[in-house]
Amino acid sequence: MSAAIPFPERPASSATYRAEEAAEAARHIPATPEGLTAAEAASRLSRDGPNLLPANQPASRWVVVRKVLTEPMFLMLLTAGGIYLVLGSRGEALFLLAFVLAVIGLTLVQEGRTQRALDALRDLSAPKALVQRDGVAVRVPGTDVVVGDWLLLQEGDRVAADAELCSGSVSLDESLLTGEALPVEKQPATGQPDDPVVMVFASTVVTRGHGGARVTEVAANTAVGRIGGALNATVEPPSQLQQASRKLVRQLGVVAVGLSAALVLLGVWWDGRPLLDSLLSGIALAMAILPEEIPVILTVFLALGAWRLAGQKVLTRRSTAVEALGAITVLAVDKTGTLTRNQMAVVALAAAGEPLPLTDGAPLPPDLVAVLQAAVLATPPRPFDPMEQALRACGSAPAQGLPAWVNAAVPLHAYALAPGLLAMTQVHQGPDERQWLACKGAPEAVADLCRLTETQRVHLRSQVASMAGLGWRVLGVAGGHWPPEGDAASTPPDWPAGQADLGLSWLGLVALADPPRDDVPAALAECRGAGVRVIMLTGDHPATASAIATQVGLTDRPEVLTGAQIDTLSDADLTTRMARTDVCARLQPAHKLRLVRCLQAGGAVVAMTGDGVNDAPALKAADVGIAMGLRGTDVAREASALVLLDDSFARIVAAIRQGRRIFDNIDKASRFTFAVHVPIVGLALLPALMHWPALLLPAHIVLLELLIDPACSVVFEAEPPADGVMQRPPRAPGVSPFSSGNLWAGALQGSGLALVLLAGFAVLQGPLGVPEAASRGAVVVALLSSVWLLVVANRQPDRGWWPSLRAGNPWLWPMAGAVAALLVLALSVPVLRDLLHLAPVTPVVAGAAALMVVLNCFCLALTRLWRPSPAPAAPIRHTVTRAVHDAPA
Repeated sequence: MSAAIPFPERPASSATYRAEEAAEAARHIPATPEGLTAAEAASRLSRDGPNLLPANQPASRWVVVRKVLTEPMFLMLLTAGGIYLVLGSRGEALFLLAFVLAVIGLTLVQEGRTQRALDALRDLSAPKALVQRDGVAVRVPGTDVVVGDWLLLQEGDRVAADAELCSGSVSLDESLLTGEALPVEKQPATGQPDDPVVMVFASTVVTRGHGGARVTEVAANTAVGRIGGALNATVEPPSQLQQASRKLVRQLGVVAVGLSAALVLLGVWWDGRPLLDSLLSGIALAMAILPEEIPVILTVFLALGAWRLAGQKVLTRRSTAVEALGAITVLAVDKTGTLTRNQMAVVALAAAGEPLPLTDGAPLPPDLVAVLQAAVLATPPRPFDPMEQALRACGSAPAQGLPAWVNAAVPLHAYALAPGLLAMTQVHQGPDERQWLACKGAPEAVADLCRLTETQRVHLRSQVASMAGLGWRVLGVAGGHWPPEGDAASTPPDWPAGQADLGLSWLGLVALADPPRDDVPAALAECRGAGVRVIMLTGDHPATASAIATQVGLTDRPEVLTGAQIDTLSDADLTTRMARTDVCARLQPAHKLRLVRCLQAGGAVVAMTGDGVNDAPALKAADVGIAMGLRGTDVAREASALVLLDDSFARIVAAIRQGRRIFDNIDKASRFTFAVHVPIVGLALLPALMHWPALLLPAHIVLLELLIDPACSVVFEAEPPADGVMQRPPRAPGVSPFSSGNLWAGALQGSGLALVLLAGFAVLQGPLGVPEAASRGAVVVALLSSVWLLVVANRQPDRGWWPSLRAGNPWLWPMAGAVAALLVLALSVPVLRDLLHLAPVTPVVAGAAALMVVLNCFCLALTRLWRPSPAPAAPIRHTVTRAVHDAPA
């Protein structure tokens, strides 16, 4: 929770929304009508369509086809096909056309796969709306809201449609429409003929209050929908990896054009070859150089990575978060519901003396009955907050002996929790015709309201520290009557403006326990092994926060930094303190934002959890904002990059593991792509410079692309995480799979293969006198086989060949089967063999191909001995290490 004590919250907008919580939400809104029936709502939805704002729709199949045909690779293929037609080689032209059609089909399949993953994520992240159907408050997807629905508006909700405000009072953030930063207060029209209709608009945010509104417009007819294109679905800016990949592809494209043009000119003027033959060689070289797989790798890996995270109950709202997960160095988490179960129970009560643990069936002394009675009266009748539910459950137990009217009382007036006063008071009509005051909150805040003496405060602080040291959450309780003794009652009551004027009397303390989640200690240990520092940010008492942190194994350092202390520190001093502090308590949302910025200023990559409206700035400022899916507000979710669908801390750790796996696989796929293009470039370029016959033609590169694209987008994407993925420090934020180290590693692998294949071709053509078509056949067989060898070599570069060949990737051996099938078809089907300018297999050809494959295995084994420098790790000062723990206070 973002505050130190409980207060009525909006119900969780999630798929697991419970009917009784919806009913409690409706109770806050007066004069709630029955709303539509479910049948009528379904009829209107069928008639009018879903409540969707104008947005960028998924690309149609024709758009995908046009995009494929306009890519440089396929423009070159079509050009090569045209040249073959001019030369009279219809078979080659038809082969290239068939490949274009095959790639279009594969692209449509891959696009559909990616789009289905994105659609599934979009469905999960779609805002929900609380509406009245058949007289019952229910949560429905925002897309299912129809004209005539009765919307129940609560703090933190995003309004689902344009609607007339009919009841309650709300404050709305309408900056999306007006640009005005300040919230707008709205109350229903009074019913007078001249009063204008008071509207709430789709996509605005309720920042305070409750209300009921009748939907008047949906979808494109809403105010935000009529604005049109400017507010179409926001296109997410490209991530750092996407920007780096586009820059690399552009640079290589320039190189491809330059080298291809030079090769054409050399072929015509130096080698004396016909222009069209030289053009074919130039096209083959350009196709060999262009790494058109790189954009595919990023698109597929990030989209499917987000889809895999959703399967682990972590919803990805921004693909950039998938990149950042592997670089997280600091994880700032709330206590309640994240590290603990969020299942509160009252465990002890205290009045003047020592706290008395509650025992089933044991009666309470009168002074503790008064404490529990006031705590129950200060709690809403049907609370949503787990702490308040625990208070109500304890008060309703027959053994506690509370009067019957206490559990049935409905408050006449209430003073809500405020940022500067962590206490709340409710007023009830008592059995003696007087108004009873009941207050609960942070002990120090309630002590201020009761104006305790310094001696009393010293005793109270000692008592609270002792109870909080057991990991209990401690509330102060006060009571009284209104009007005060001797004052005449006014009708209606003349309530004071604030709680400080109520004349409250101190009653005692209530202690509640929220046990830690069972999976938290293991998850924290995994974070330590991964070099991720975990910090607790909570509104609880410092002693409670410290006790829970010790219980779960978060820290062994006693220092706790409070919100009051943060207010006295400069940014530089706060950054220094945070280097040795793992627990921050009594925080307000503004403190969280400042802490995130100070950690980032120190070089940390920060992930932070939050759930409230006021947590949104900190969630947005964090490198990876993580919202609670069960108890978080819509505003918190929309400010976040990730949403935990079950609020479990272990899910965050699993997401970090998945993020590291995804980045590792992008790194492997990129290295493979660099490596596989080097021999292709060498076999397309060097024969022309050496006055040899053309070795690789466009048709051969087409055949290779049928293997390279699936290897990048399917095989490497399915790679499981490395064994030690969570036993190494986070990578530095600027590390890229397109770095010079990875480029050189791939180039080294590919150069070895190219040398073997070129030497093999030279030997076959020279000393052995093997015909051109047969020599080309041996090289093509070895090259196709080496594509699979490169996959194996880059799967687990830190391990030997045998572990890399073992199971673990469901697509590795199917790819080997695909290579074998392509070779059989290319060498045994006469038509394909002629199109590829190959000859039937002879023992010499088979032996030469086998020898080149063996030598390629040897070359790859040698290159595995030299590895690029490991990715730079995050600065050690941001990791949980013994050195940090032992830092002087």
